[in-house]
Amino acid sequence: MTEIARIGIMTVSDRAFRGEYEDKGGPAIEAELSKILISEWEAVAVVVPDERKQIEEHLIDLCDHEKCCLVVTTGGTGPAVRDVTPDATEAVCDRMMPGFGELMRTESLKFVPTAILSRQTAGIRGNTLIVNLPGNPPAIHDCLMAVFPAIPYCVDLMEGPFIETDEEYCKAFRPKHAKKK
Repeated sequence: MTEIARIGIMTVSDRAFRGEYEDKGGPAIEAELSKILISEWEAVAVVVPDERKQIEEHLIDLCDHEKCCLVVTTGGTGPAVRDVTPDATEAVCDRMMPGFGELMRTESLKFVPTAILSRQTAGIRGNTLIVNLPGNPPAIHDCLMAVFPAIPYCVDLMEGPFIETDEEYCKAFRPKHAKKK
């Protein structure tokens, strides 16, 4: 029996948390994942304020208690004082994966010169990959499409569920020796 991938989707926004603003980032991530993935998966979505302690607590919960193999965040990656998502991510991770942020910024620079202001990053906590995306839905698409080809194999290496993608939309890379579980 194939294990269902649990994927955390965290929106970091004071206004969305208070209900003053419609969360567009979390639904944008879920819509992208619905196009990318053909294997079974379920979303575990949360909206949290731009408070480092709360972001850390929810990341830990999604990783350790909800058993998500992947957590994708949106929001809080810029240089503003309250943009603390990367800091919270780094605080809860065992190892950082800087290549994800580097690639997302490189991709974003094709569209906006301010992409260099982004502090997007990724890291590993236990058996979970955490990826920080920007808050803008078009940027979510661009960044997720840039890094997602590496995510299924990363999850494999962390002994997570076998994630399959719609190769017409987003082709995952796995070495020839990688086998389906």
